[in-house]
Amino acid sequence: MKDTVALAGSLDTKGNEYSFVKDLIEKQGFKTLLIDFGVLNEPTIAPDISREEIAKLGGSDISEICSGNNKDIAMKVMCLGLPKLIKRLYVEKKIHGMLALGGSGGTTIASAGMRALPVGVPKVMVSTISSGDIRPYVDTKDINFFPSVVDIAGINSINSKIFENASSAICGMLKYKPKRKQTLKPLLCISMFGNTTPCVDSIRYKMEENGYEVLVFHSTGMGGRIMEDVITEKNIVGSIDITTTELADEVCGGLGSAGPERCFAASQKGIPVILVPGCVDMANFASLDTVPEKYKNRLLYQWNPTATLLRTNVQENILIGKMIAHAANIATGKVVIILPLKGVSMLDSEGQAFWDPEADEACFNAIKKNINQRVKLIELDNNINDSTFSKKVSEIMINNLLKN
Repeated sequence: MKDTVALAGSLDTKGNEYSFVKDLIEKQGFKTLLIDFGVLNEPTIAPDISREEIAKLGGSDISEICSGNNKDIAMKVMCLGLPKLIKRLYVEKKIHGMLALGGSGGTTIASAGMRALPVGVPKVMVSTISSGDIRPYVDTKDINFFPSVVDIAGINSINSKIFENASSAICGMLKYKPKRKQTLKPLLCISMFGNTTPCVDSIRYKMEENGYEVLVFHSTGMGGRIMEDVITEKNIVGSIDITTTELADEVCGGLGSAGPERCFAASQKGIPVILVPGCVDMANFASLDTVPEKYKNRLLYQWNPTATLLRTNVQENILIGKMIAHAANIATGKVVIILPLKGVSMLDSEGQAFWDPEADEACFNAIKKNINQRVKLIELDNNINDSTFSKKVSEIMINNLLKN
């Protein structure tokens, strides 16, 4: 049976472009399913699924939103309806991947549909906004963005090649089905940053030696959000949250915030959890000139030309400590907080740029003062990257997993 690519877009304004892409995909041996979410005029090519059906799924009637006078409402309706449709089609095994073409509006709606597909299902978005900040469109999913270079308005010598590449890309994803043994190893999540890499690598090796598959998430904001989603959606048996630096970004307004509920997912799932105030000594900004004015006189460290770190102070560390304590307190399973008393990162070690025992102590004390009696607290006289520290973390998690 041939795999089917969903092609979702505004077929009233981009019918010719979708017809072109449809032909490209079908010539490579795949089926297509045309989905129309245009709201201005009648589609210029016949869809397999109409805009009326999507509007209905979005809680509205197409006649109420297609006048062109309520574009904002139309966008909301289609952004609600398309994901419901795409999810249903995938569950029913009627589609196996999705490709779309769009400007800002089309990208908003199409990417909402793509986010309804699981990670690993091919998703290709040809967009005029691919070179900008696409985080809101990708969110926690694996959407592949292709810059359209020119506007998606007609077929020309430039975008025809882009469309060919994008079509070939999704066909290649669908064609490549490697035969590999399904892993049955229990899954663990662990958070990492450049400043905790030695610690995390050591723990990962130890857990793998003991028969676990370890999923490592980069604590960049989006990485933490993805980790929270994976814990919620997958059969994860334990969480080793070594790098809770995203809480520092939440407190300081840095680029790496994952939201105030970071660290909640594992606690609420009831699996064994280890929480460490890792890299809470730093909040993340881009190049030096992007650091907010209020922080210009603070201790800053230029990690690279596009990454500047702000050393968190006592007051900020108190807030971070309270947040970690709260995440531990809501845990319904075994939870352990481990404090590295000689520094929470590479930079926060004696003689290094962010070494500040007073600020660290403020975080540690806030944790100790705010945790409830169910939370086990362990203090180790090590830096977070010391081998003794990582060994102890591994031992505790293995022990708690065996008892769970």
